[in-house]
Amino acid sequence: MSDKTTTELEAAAFRTLVQHLRDNPEVQNIDLMNLAGFCRNCLSRWYREAAEERGLDMDYEAAREIVYGMPYGDYKAKHQKEATPEQLAALKTRGH
Repeated sequence: MSDKTTTELEAAAFRTLVQHLRDNPEVQNIDLMNLAGFCRNCLSRWYREAAEERGLDMDYEAAREIVYGMPYGDYKAKHQKEATPEQLAALKTRGH
């Protein structure tokens, strides 16, 4: 498989992952962190870091908007719930 094809497949998988996360806002970031060790914010940070590695100026909030599909503040107000003590305890045991 060529590098171009690999990149295209990876990009398609990324777009599918982002759309899946947008379509399932009931899945809280803390649950993602506890189960998978990453969340929407991690994905946003990785996106920004990849842009910066390529010499592109992108701030974290711009990257978040790409992942969340809206400004983070809007997403948080619309979808984010207060973490339960159990969720916070599980996150702490993961070392986050």
